[in-house]
Amino acid sequence: MSAAASGVHLWLVPTPVGNLGDLTYRAAEVLRQADAVACEDTRRTGALLTHLGIARPLVRLDAHTMSRAERTFGQYPRLAYVSDAGTPGISDPGSELVAAALRLGGQVEALPGATALIPALVLSGLNTARFTFEGFLPRTGRERKERLGAIAARSETSILYESPHRLHASLIELAAVCGEARLASVTRELSKKFEETRRGTLAELTEYFGGGVRGEIVVVVAGKAANELLPGEQLTDYPGLAAGWAAEGKDAREIRALLQTRGLRKNDAYQLALGAVQTHPSTNSPMEES
Repeated sequence: MSAAASGVHLWLVPTPVGNLGDLTYRAAEVLRQADAVACEDTRRTGALLTHLGIARPLVRLDAHTMSRAERTFGQYPRLAYVSDAGTPGISDPGSELVAAALRLGGQVEALPGATALIPALVLSGLNTARFTFEGFLPRTGRERKERLGAIAARSETSILYESPHRLHASLIELAAVCGEARLASVTRELSKKFEETRRGTLAELTEYFGGGVRGEIVVVVAGKAANELLPGEQLTDYPGLAAGWAAEGKDAREIRALLQTRGLRKNDAYQLALGAVQTHPSTNSPMEES
């Protein structure tokens, strides 16, 4: 069914993360013309609509009520959706609503507008060329440990959201896996009266925010430098290993295989193995490249 035939039209409408002046004219117009406004919190969104002088039916569609999405489109086919703050579909169930609209053959529009992650990234002073957005980390368990490990190991900047009462504990964990000297920033209360961005090492940020904090929070963590060792890591002496094996009489093929089992890339292992056997002529002839 085509979008026109289904009659379903969904607008994803960004709302301010703080300052109400950040709402765009187009966003206000869409909210005014929609059949209804779906939201996570009807009280919060109701206050926003009252501020704008807009009277539209409000429908609660959050993580607990998203199963009603298709029924809601049946009642209100031209639906605007807002999250509590920022762009819908980022760290909220907006993506599920998009999927429901598309299943019905509807049309979906995402309006540009407020979001917390991009301003916090730019304010961090860290590399913005490549970054990974983590959203909210799992609270506990293996998945949390794996996500923290990925942040520590990746070369690009990482961005995550955090709640005020969990910030200090998360900074402690980040310092443990990334190293206390890793650069990072914490931005809170974006576009509000008490907006703050604190930059420094993870050790410095952990100390600074040890007394608690308020507000919506974005943490930005620098990527791992090429020569940086993570806590507990040791630099592998590949040339030393290759020389030792060559002195024991191992040939180049054996040395290459052993180097690869210790994490060295195939081509690098090949070149290092050849160099090692050439300095120990008592070993077998160098291997043919394969």
